[in-house]
Amino acid sequence: MQKPEFTDQVGSIVDPTFVRAAMGGVTAVIHTATLHKPHVATHSRQDFIDTNITGTLNLLEAAVAAGVKSFVFTSTTSAFGSQLRPEAGSAAVWVTEDLPSVPKNIYGTSKLMAENLCELFFRERGLPVIVLRTSRFFPEEDDDAVARASYGTENAQANELLYRRLDIADAVSAHLLAVERAPHIGFARYIVSATSPFTQSHLKALAEDAASVVRTLYPDCAELYAARGWRLFSTIDRVYVNDRARRELGWRPAFDFAHVLSSLRGASDFRSTLARQVGSKGYHDTVFDSGPYPVVS
Repeated sequence: MQKPEFTDQVGSIVDPTFVRAAMGGVTAVIHTATLHKPHVATHSRQDFIDTNITGTLNLLEAAVAAGVKSFVFTSTTSAFGSQLRPEAGSAAVWVTEDLPSVPKNIYGTSKLMAENLCELFFRERGLPVIVLRTSRFFPEEDDDAVARASYGTENAQANELLYRRLDIADAVSAHLLAVERAPHIGFARYIVSATSPFTQSHLKALAEDAASVVRTLYPDCAELYAARGWRLFSTIDRVYVNDRARRELGWRPAFDFAHVLSSLRGASDFRSTLARQVGSKGYHDTVFDSGPYPVVS
């Protein structure tokens, strides 16, 4: 494997010997290594256990042994799982850190178990750990064929900044703040998603006619969207709430739906410079005919 420009060592977190060697002299860990949801159809459950759970355990043990002062684990809102899908006719779900987790696949399950390991190492070994449950910030088109057919990628991702998306620049700032704050906080979980304009009073209407809610909040949205040939989502099923991360970490995400509209007014790209520079890295070497990655129904 060719070593990237800003990489000092290349290895697997499944290999405890490599992890221990790499941890020497380290004072802070940002743990982003994982198998993702796009790998559910191409990797075994054991692969997820080995990488997401055992790999996390290897990192935690090595971090404690090396005297690491701050450990940040990149988790996922997928840990909430089935809780994110309201029953037909129900209001949208108000998603805070207090919502119980009911993972619906091996990805969510393995990330939740890794979170629990992080908490265990704080309780038993005193390792300061912050868990960041990030919403979607991948640039690829949606994995859902109906969504791809109904909305262009930019249109869909602009809409998602209302309730379930995160720009990578805001993801980075949240991680850096978590590194800084972990020794003072000890252990915490935070939802990291763009600040939503919605309140709990909007939840019923969002499930019935989300576009009307958005147009009420942003009167010039309809004209700006029409000029691009974009459409708002007709319904919204959940709202990720980042209040705790903003309050306790001092996080101030810059890329939200208001920023989208401001960018449309100025005819500029609503994505951050970093998001454009990073671009799409892909999840597989294989190119699939049916979408950006295979989906297990």
